[in-house]
Amino acid sequence: MKTSKKAKETLPQHPLEGLLRSERLPHMWCAGCGIGTVLGSVIAAIQKSGYDPDKTAVVSGIGCAGRMAGYIRLDSFHTTHGRAIPFATGLKLARPEIQVLVISGDGDLLSIGGNHFIHAARRNIDITVICVNNLIYGMTGGQLAPSTPFGAKTTTSASGCPEEPFNFCYLASACGAVYVARWTTLHTRRITNSITEAMQKRGFTFVEILTPCPTSFGRRNKIGTALDTLKFYHDRSVIRNDIDPKDAPVDFNSNIVVGKFVDMERPTFMDNYQLACTGEIGNWLDSGETGTEGSRTDR
Repeated sequence: MKTSKKAKETLPQHPLEGLLRSERLPHMWCAGCGIGTVLGSVIAAIQKSGYDPDKTAVVSGIGCAGRMAGYIRLDSFHTTHGRAIPFATGLKLARPEIQVLVISGDGDLLSIGGNHFIHAARRNIDITVICVNNLIYGMTGGQLAPSTPFGAKTTTSASGCPEEPFNFCYLASACGAVYVARWTTLHTRRITNSITEAMQKRGFTFVEILTPCPTSFGRRNKIGTALDTLKFYHDRSVIRNDIDPKDAPVDFNSNIVVGKFVDMERPTFMDNYQLACTGEIGNWLDSGETGTEGSRTDR
């Protein structure tokens, strides 16, 4: 339903209006989907970070969450399936002064795009990756995803998922991410704060957000409404900051561990690349000695 011209003149401006493409509303997400909540938190974080909108870009892949870039009034790239991170990497290397955010779903980022995720974290590319984890391939038909809980039903696992899911935060940490956090869509202010921190930190930063998918996941697994899912998050979520992410699996039969798990410093890819360009990268053994047992000079 469109808002009349008179109503637009009398209604107060929405607090996110400056970065929200309101002319594209209503959005395309299902009733009860948590992606709209994530969108609000992302825009609030961009505003809070203080970055120049003309020097901030959003990159997304294919899927429900991938459509988010189209609703943000910034330079945005809606890329091919699983390729959001390599697009963002190219953008960051060509224009290092720009703040680059990648926003996409668990299937796009960690399944078809998993190899790109691993190596961007290893290289410590200076981008912020926001993973909207709805536990399923929502837009493409409700198929099994790398986040689907063991035993959950999808269109490609009608008898129950026979696979163990990834712990995305553990994967990000093990690959070298300098900032790793996980929240649910119930934790809207914490999401905003984490994304703001991630944007302000140099290096590969990762924020996972568990979100309801009442249409594809909830319906097949008889979870109830999206509100029921949020109540479930409320009852099961336990905040444990600064723990090793390997001890923070997403276990729906126990507690859902959320919090900020990793916040450290290490050189970015561009830092190291500059050393290579100037011949200052040093000896790969970094021992200060030559001719030691096992070194190349012995062979």
